[in-house]
Amino acid sequence: MATATITLSSKGQIVIPKEVRDELHWDAGTQISLVSSASGVTLRAVPKKTGRKLADLIGLFKHDDPHLPIEELCNPVDHSDDGESAEEVSNTLYGCERGLYRRA
Repeated sequence: MATATITLSSKGQIVIPKEVRDELHWDAGTQISLVSSASGVTLRAVPKKTGRKLADLIGLFKHDDPHLPIEELCNPVDHSDDGESAEEVSNTLYGCERGLYRRA
């Protein structure tokens, strides 16, 4: 992590040294937020927008397969190598024996 001493210009401007910009991958046009506190200021790059909107994500994981019933999802998985029965493991992990997963 680079450290640099810079000087504030008469117009209130600073120049971030090239070494620091390169280390942080801050190119021309990078938006930077400045947060002031009692001890000084912090500069952080504003995350780049991807150009995606929430509406673009709707249906991203859509599939044509039939839905699995909850009972089928609670079927035990064979963990016969670990000493516990598959039903004990499934019930412990997923709460199926307590009826936590019910259809609305």
